[in-house]
Amino acid sequence: MIEVVFRLVNVLLSLFWWAVLLAAVVSTLMSFGVLDSRNRIVWTIGDFLYRVTDPVLRPIRNMLPNFGGIDISPLIVLILIAVIQSVLLPKIFFALEGGGWRPLVY
Repeated sequence: MIEVVFRLVNVLLSLFWWAVLLAAVVSTLMSFGVLDSRNRIVWTIGDFLYRVTDPVLRPIRNMLPNFGGIDISPLIVLILIAVIQSVLLPKIFFALEGGGWRPLVY
């Protein structure tokens, strides 16, 4: 049962990773004028991605200094998701499975 929960969390984190990446790409293409934000489909996709990713990106944007129009908050979120998936989830799963806590560094 616990394995199902961890697999579900891993899948949701993977989906969110892709949403953050797509939001960054769509936002960049819209700002350079490659995608027309007046197009209904483009606007709907961009708005959906913004609404899904902004609650996580906004606090990180508030903590970062001003880089002159360059937003690195998606990069930070992508790195955090990768760390959670590759380091924390396996350690927590192993500990809950009954193996006890192992150190994070071998």
